Amino acid sequence: MPEFIPFLKKEDIERMVADVALRISSDYKDREPVLIGVLKGAFIFLSDLTRHLTISVTVDFVRASSYGSNISSSENIRLTKGIEIDIKNRDLLVIEDIVDTGLTLAFLYDYLRSFGPKTVKVCTLLDKHERRKGSTVIDYACHVVEKGFLVGYGLDYAERYRGLPEIYKLKF
Repeated sequence: MPEFIPFLKKEDIERMVADVALRISSDYKDREPVLIGVLKGAFIFLSDLTRHLTISVTVDFVRASSYGSNISSSENIRLTKGIEIDIKNRDLLVIEDIVDTGLTLAFLYDYLRSFGPKTVKVCTLLDKHERRKGSTVIDYACHVVEKGFLVGYGLDYAERYRGLPEIYKLKF
C-alpha cells in the first residue's frame, strides 16, 4: 500500500483555480473559447474552472491513454475518444490535469490542429518538469511540480484516488 504525502491542500487548489480562471476570462474577453477537457483526469479541474470563468464557453472532451496502470508513460499514445463538436475557426483551450512528459499533449495538439481551429492553447493544473520531452508550451499553469507521482483531485493511480479533494504524492 502506498503512503500518501500531502502536497496541495484543498484551499490552495481552489485559490489557484480561481486565479487561472480570472486570467483566462481576461484573455478571452469578448470571445467564446471551446474548452477541451482531457479525460479522465481533468474532469474535476475543468468543472471547477468552468464555474469560476466569467466568460461564455463551450465544452467538449477527448480521451487519450498512455499510462494504463503504470506510474510512467508507455509513450504509446492512443486516442480513445475524439471531439464531437465543430472546432473549425474556434479558439481552443485544452484543459489538462497534469502535463508530465508532454507527449500526450503534443499528440492531442496535432490531432486538434487537424480540424482547423483559430488558436490552440493549453491550461493545466500541474506542470511537471521531471520527465518532460520536447518543447511543450503551457499557456496557463496553476502550479509547477518538479517531481513525484501525484494523486487526488482527478489524478489517479490505476484508476484509484481521483476523488480525493486534495493532492498527494505517492510514496511506494
